[in-house]
Amino acid sequence: MGQEIDIVKILYAAIDDLNLQLPPEQQLEKSTATVLFGDGGRLDSLGLVTFIVAAEQKLTESAGISLTLADEKAMSRRNSPFRTVGTLAAYIGERLAEGENE
Repeated sequence: MGQEIDIVKILYAAIDDLNLQLPPEQQLEKSTATVLFGDGGRLDSLGLVTFIVAAEQKLTESAGISLTLADEKAMSRRNSPFRTVGTLAAYIGERLAEGENE
C-alpha cells in the first residue's frame, strides 16, 4: 500500500454523515475518546449499525478499501472494537495490517 490512510479522518467523515441524521443532543463529537456504544455511548444498536455502514462506505470512497467491520472477528473479541472512535480506528488498522481488505 503506497499511501498512508488516515483512518481517524475517515471515521470523522462518517461521524459527519451520521450527525446529519441525529438530533443535536445525540450527535457525536469528533474525538478518538468519543464513546460510540455501551456504557456512556450515544448510539443505540441501530445507530451503531448506521455508523458502521457509513464508516465502511467512507473507507471505500476515500481509500478504495472494502472491509466488513461487523463480522465474526469483531464480535468474538473480548473487548469490543466499537466502544470508542479510537478503538474502532485501531481495529481497522489491525485489519488493514493483516491485509484483509479485498
